[in-house]
Amino acid sequence: MREALRGLTGTYDSAYWQKVDHERGYPVAFVDALTTAGWMAALIPEQYGGSGLGLAEASVIMEEINRSGGNAGSCHGQMYNMGTLLRHGSEAQKQLYLPKIATGELRLQSMAVTEPTTGTDTTKIKTVAVKKGDKYVVSGQKVWISRIQHSDLMILLARTTPLAEVKKKSEGMSIFLVDLHQAMREGTTKPGMTVRPIANMVNHETNEVFFDELEIPAENLIGEEGRGFKYILDGLNAERTLIAAECIGDGWWFVEHARDYANDRVVFDRPIGRNQGVQFPIAESYIELEAANLMRWKACELFDAQQPCGSESNMAKYLAAKASFEAANVCMQTHGGFGFAAEYDVERKFRETRLYQVAPISTNLILSYIAEHVLGLPRSF
Repeated sequence: MREALRGLTGTYDSAYWQKVDHERGYPVAFVDALTTAGWMAALIPEQYGGSGLGLAEASVIMEEINRSGGNAGSCHGQMYNMGTLLRHGSEAQKQLYLPKIATGELRLQSMAVTEPTTGTDTTKIKTVAVKKGDKYVVSGQKVWISRIQHSDLMILLARTTPLAEVKKKSEGMSIFLVDLHQAMREGTTKPGMTVRPIANMVNHETNEVFFDELEIPAENLIGEEGRGFKYILDGLNAERTLIAAECIGDGWWFVEHARDYANDRVVFDRPIGRNQGVQFPIAESYIELEAANLMRWKACELFDAQQPCGSESNMAKYLAAKASFEAANVCMQTHGGFGFAAEYDVERKFRETRLYQVAPISTNLILSYIAEHVLGLPRSF
């Protein structure tokens, strides 16, 4: 797998990614090539046209994209968003959508959960879906919703039963599959969904989304009404493990580039890599990445064996994101002023990997999870 992936990613060089980043564009050619080669359908079962691979193999795909100097954030959403449909969709839904997702005819790159006033407190979401006959009518607002501009379908979480009327605050939310082209289509008066791009420090297409009585066919409900929060949680372990793999890939990129530069850069008639002040931080990053990598594989092994892996996936994401950003700092420091020059790619990759300290879940929330669920400490929120 790695050999084949490196053959593909190697054709998209530094100049390609610099151009995409400079233009704040989307790597269309790269994602199309991944899709054509079948990599984007890795987790889709063979009966629906996919490869039927496990999370371990999918994590290698994400890792190799970032290790090559690319940015898997442009396409990783389809890997884990598709799982919600696969695990909880009806057979009719899977037959309708999964083969087209596997071929690239449809892209399921986006998931709308987060809201501006609730953040990670998902049970307090205010977006509501009211059933009226054979459709649901959705009103509300979402934020930090990525890749809408390059998706055909989106997973949407909305409250179908008011919070005051449920026994548990995690109940009463439902998952829908949204046809984005239909939702944003101009009607006789107005579209049911409006998208506003959010400019940010990294080339990561993300948006604020407004729902104004958006009509969704009732057959687009995934699973049972009211169980959407549970369905979302089911996919988080895969998401966090895949993000960990991306961070591992970034980390290897930083270590390798720091090593190469330290070997080649000569100051005071000697390569700077001869100095222990330069050597030790690079070596430390390598050690921490190796350790984070072990937790990534443990999380993959448990997930693919259908065993509980909430703690392992969270710890893998925490360790990998931390190791990757520390490696980014080391690489920047090793390059000195040249690290800030766009031609070296360090500043671009630095910005890209910084994201994973706060998304898709912040390091503080991972620590809270481990404190409560593993160590048995009192719940803090």
